[in-house]
Amino acid sequence: MGTPDFAVPCLKSLLDAGHDVAAVFTQPDKPRGRKMIMTQPEVKVCALEHGLTVYQPKTLRDGEAMRIITEIEPECIVVAAYGKILPKEMLVFPKYGCINVHGSLLPKYRGSAPIQWSVINGEKETGVTVMQMAQGVDTGDMLYQKAIPINIDDTAESMFEKLAVLGGEMIVEALDLLEKGELTAVAQDESKATRAPMLSKEIAVIDWHKSAFEVHNLVRGLYSWPIAQTTLGGKKLKIYRTTLGRGSGEPASVICTDPLTVACGEGAVVIEELQLEGKKRMDAKSFLIGHPLQINEKLGE
Repeated sequence: MGTPDFAVPCLKSLLDAGHDVAAVFTQPDKPRGRKMIMTQPEVKVCALEHGLTVYQPKTLRDGEAMRIITEIEPECIVVAAYGKILPKEMLVFPKYGCINVHGSLLPKYRGSAPIQWSVINGEKETGVTVMQMAQGVDTGDMLYQKAIPINIDDTAESMFEKLAVLGGEMIVEALDLLEKGELTAVAQDESKATRAPMLSKEIAVIDWHKSAFEVHNLVRGLYSWPIAQTTLGGKKLKIYRTTLGRGSGEPASVICTDPLTVACGEGAVVIEELQLEGKKRMDAKSFLIGHPLQINEKLGE
């Protein structure tokens, strides 16, 4: 059970390891992009390429999905970024239960956007937790966990790619150990639990009074959606890429144009890639040719 590209390596790894994938459950096709073209989930595309049976129920709570599961009689259900809550009867039906591949070091970052929030919050590391699913959101016992570093230039997108690969490797290892009875379920420490709620465009507005580190983390954590933003001359200005810069000044003010450097509450960031409302996305040097900025000119006003 999975939907976006994050879940594809898990499916491929299961197939490559010789597991019998009896069926694939994924979200219904949805319209995407400006032209709202009906698009298949990445997991469905992969499943069909391998000749697998695909189910796309709108709900898991009307009994139909459970009827299908009962007929299939899976020994284990592997879940990776599926996007639906499994009912209790489904969680306990398989011999080995339902195993979830989650993109964080649980109990930290429970929820739908763990990778983005780990970057936004400036974490030095994250990882993947393979867990036994329970009725709560990412609250089940942990079975297997590995950590990897988050580099200062990593974005949510680059971490997605790294963790997706890691998750694919780990699910095969975990299932092998689980079948041998060599995995020990460890309860999560509720006192250390944190949330990773769904992202929204409301959190994308840059607060230039925050430190350069915090601004940079927001930019890379919201790449490639919904993209951090500010304003310039009353128009929306999307900031795609930044690095930590040198210098200081009034927050939100331009303190250098080569490279394009903006002061924060503490320190400064270099803007490398941006897009003004109604214009194309471009690097800062190209942008400044058509939109020259003055020293001490302010963003966000």
